[in-house]
Amino acid sequence: MNPILFVSISASLLAGCCTLHNSSAAAHQSNPNWRTEFTQTLPLLGHHNWILVVDKAYPLQSSSGTRTIYTGQSLLKTLEEVSTALKSSTHAKPIYYTDKELSFITEEQSKGISAYRDELKEILKGAKVHPLLHSEVFPKIDAAAKLFNVLILKTDETIPYSSVFIELDCAYWSPEKEAALRQSMKQ
Repeated sequence: MNPILFVSISASLLAGCCTLHNSSAAAHQSNPNWRTEFTQTLPLLGHHNWILVVDKAYPLQSSSGTRTIYTGQSLLKTLEEVSTALKSSTHAKPIYYTDKELSFITEEQSKGISAYRDELKEILKGAKVHPLLHSEVFPKIDAAAKLFNVLILKTDETIPYSSVFIELDCAYWSPEKEAALRQSMKQ
């Protein structure tokens, strides 16, 4: 084979591999411009999609419906930016979940946990937060990823059970409106 052609084909294949974002392709993207990517992705997300803002030990998932972006910053700073973007969204409304275990960890077990919990409450002030056992979160994410996209924002946080899981709902159509619509359709 012509050496120039070989190098050209190899470079094209390598460039294609490096731009993959699906976890199933074992792509892990360390992206200093994660905000730009998040801002471009948010309008595409909607009802049934998830955004996970996770700690450093969160595993790279293999489901083809997941996409992982490394933020390179603290979980709380990332969450604050995501939460602010969701508050101004006209199409997606967040439903927040945290690990139930987070409430039971002591300062002796994990230094800084109290300050973390206080700041988390401040960031999510006014939002309903649903605590779930960590083992209950993965089946929800797995089920969602089979049909819908899950965006994972991986941070540098090293506090255990600190991840925040955000299920997106429709901002302009409520469950009450949906129930009323279904009832009127029966008549």
